Amino acid sequence: MVATAHTVAFEGVEARRVEVQCAVAPGLPAFSVVGLPDKAVSEARERVRGALAAMAIALPSKRITVNLAPADLPKEGSHFDLPIALALLAALEIVPADAADGTIALGELALDGRLMAVPGALPAALAAAEDHRALLCPRASGAEAAWVGGAQVIGAASLGDVVRHFTGQAPISPAEPGEIARPPPGRDLADVKGQERAKRALEIAAAGRHHLIMIGTPGSGKSMLAARMPGLLPPLSAVEALETSMIHSLAGLLEEGGISRTRPFREPHHTASMAAIVGGGKGAKPGEISLAHNGVLFMDEFPEFPRAVLETLRQPIETGEVTVSRANAHVRYPCRFLLVAAANPCKCGYMTDPARACARAPNCGEDYLGRISGPLMDRFDLRVEVPPVAFADLDLPARGEPTAPVAARVAEARARQAARFDGSPLRQNADAEGAALEEIATPDSEGRALLVRVAERFGLSARGYHRVLRVARTLADLEGAADVRGPHVAEAVSYRIVAAKEL
Repeated sequence: MVATAHTVAFEGVEARRVEVQCAVAPGLPAFSVVGLPDKAVSEARERVRGALAAMAIALPSKRITVNLAPADLPKEGSHFDLPIALALLAALEIVPADAADGTIALGELALDGRLMAVPGALPAALAAAEDHRALLCPRASGAEAAWVGGAQVIGAASLGDVVRHFTGQAPISPAEPGEIARPPPGRDLADVKGQERAKRALEIAAAGRHHLIMIGTPGSGKSMLAARMPGLLPPLSAVEALETSMIHSLAGLLEEGGISRTRPFREPHHTASMAAIVGGGKGAKPGEISLAHNGVLFMDEFPEFPRAVLETLRQPIETGEVTVSRANAHVRYPCRFLLVAAANPCKCGYMTDPARACARAPNCGEDYLGRISGPLMDRFDLRVEVPPVAFADLDLPARGEPTAPVAARVAEARARQAARFDGSPLRQNADAEGAALEEIATPDSEGRALLVRVAERFGLSARGYHRVLRVARTLADLEGAADVRGPHVAEAVSYRIVAAKEL
């Protein structure tokens, strides 16, 4: 008898359906798995054998063959344990064959029959909904998978629970979607003394998803400012939470029984490899730029990252997605992130500090910041100089604006953008281009005249010109203005002139 169950194989954030066929036929006793399995899938037969033995189910003295179709699609991961066991149980007529055939299953089996959580339950639930099937998964993964409302999600604790569910002895109630309520970040903008221009740049960046680079001496507060960015961003919408959680699910980062509305904040070390930042490695896994999707990617000591890594950021910044190409994989991941970079002005860090002397100025700064190519620097909408804070200023009481009112202005600006781009693929002002940008960010005569003078004086590229318009549109949204006016353009331009002088 040949029985079938169904599961998925992952290609990026896409879950491709795999049919698990199990045949029990006369012959020498054997248990084989075919269909291009990797080592973890091949070892599933021993885990399935142990789990069935724990339930006092003896395998027959026959030849058992499990085929994973399509046979030319690579199968990786331990989540094939449960569908293989389910197909085998159906072939042995222990569970109804039609019940096994109407289910997409994934889960890892322990030798005592327990079901252990596996990555990818959320994309698998989407595949089950599209295929009009139920999803069977470990109980620990049920809360995240249940976020997909189009599929019934059954979360089982053990293989015995699965058998009792399908035989009607003890049906399992469908899983309920779980949401993790994380406490708000405790870092407040009011703790940062001085640096008012950098705080303003943080607000603009958060409101329109504009990429920001801060250049300043060590200890001037660049990392401290970047750490306050998560508190300025509004919670993820339901669609954004689903998109972001799908990537985190594939990476195995959803371990708390649900998904979170908190925007991701990733801060990789400058020694991270290209595969860690962009994605790749075994199975072409998502990298830091994809894990920061709909959130913030903070890269401290920006020039210290390998040049090849920095250059690979150029295309993802523009397109909002990255393609990871390997010999056996060619997958795409979304990566619409807000890049916040921090850099010292030179190798020693004190070229711009009047209280200290840099022996190699100005060549030291040119060599150090020259590691950031011109095309990459041109993709930063906001470039801010962060001057050192005097020791005497640290003893003064905190008089800066706290995070809460700034976050409220950011939320209002983002709400205006959501209403403006409703029904289009655009979400924030940073996404606007072409005719859409001309429609929403055409400045008045004063602003246009100023922009022309700046373009002639400082040689703005076409990309720089458009980025100034996007920032000006965000400034108008923060102010609640319907049109882009001269003062908005003037402030937006000021964040490009600094870089033009220094870099």
